[in-house]
Amino acid sequence: MKYIVLGLGHFGRSLAIRLTEMGHEVIGVDVKLTLVEQFKDRITHTVCLDATDRESVRSLPLKDSDAVIVGIGEDGGASILATALLKQLQVKRIIGRVISDLQKTVLEAMDIAEYVMPEEEAATRLAMRLDNIDIVDSFQVSEKYSIIETKVPNKYVGLSLQEANLTNLFKVIVLTTLREQADNVHSQKQLKREATGIAKSDTILQDGDVLVLFGEMADIMRLIRKGE
Repeated sequence: MKYIVLGLGHFGRSLAIRLTEMGHEVIGVDVKLTLVEQFKDRITHTVCLDATDRESVRSLPLKDSDAVIVGIGEDGGASILATALLKQLQVKRIIGRVISDLQKTVLEAMDIAEYVMPEEEAATRLAMRLDNIDIVDSFQVSEKYSIIETKVPNKYVGLSLQEANLTNLFKVIVLTTLREQADNVHSQKQLKREATGIAKSDTILQDGDVLVLFGEMADIMRLIRKGE
């Protein structure tokens, strides 16, 4: 897949490098030539340009990219302006960066549904999500083990955990399932995911549920691929 990362500060470069290591084609963009030169051997492509300049941004292969991630953090104004430009240019998937409550409010006003917090761990988790669309979120417990949120594979919809037999087949533990629940906020119904409690053998896997899995990443990916 192809991604563009705007801003090669700590977060942006962590994300761009991680995605490159995963085998994706990444264009890392920054206004500072020193950063562009510093990471050119670790990111697929690096470009020096101003992400707040409309013509410069238009020169990027926006339509060919699966997502454009705004990683600019030092300058909140530049981050918002770059995001607004992407929105005007009708980029199909924009992922913003939030460094304050005000910035979050502005992104939501621009109808930016996806955003992340400026941490290296967040970059790793976002890279995992971009690498596999079935992964909702992830948390690395140790070098060997991770906790992964993933959509229930179609193959197991309607089965109980006992019938699915995931632990024996894939050496993973289902901690719980997440299910969308109606939540009344300011007299408006919104959907949010809630844990259904500790997973039991008779827990039924429903379409739209999210599994919270514990295990080795290779085993979890094997479960996702086999369940398609």
